[in-house]
Amino acid sequence: MSIHPFQKFAVVGKSDKERTEIVKAFIVLNNDFKSSEELKIQISAFVKKRLAAHAYPREIEFLSKLPKTPSGKIQRFIHRQHM
Repeated sequence: MSIHPFQKFAVVGKSDKERTEIVKAFIVLNNDFKSSEELKIQISAFVKKRLAAHAYPREIEFLSKLPKTPSGKIQRFIHRQHM
């Protein structure tokens, strides 16, 4: 991946029966990219090469925008509530 496909992203922990908790990523894509299963695999592989095996996102959800506070911080708690 020579060009990053995402504008913004948020990462949260999600409960998992097998692993206790997994990493789930919420990604807003650049206009040049379309969401697909192939892109999810590419992003996971890209991150997995650069981080520990347990730290790559096992789930990825593409969104049109991320919820933010008035000061511009990403509201991760909203994503946790809807999982």
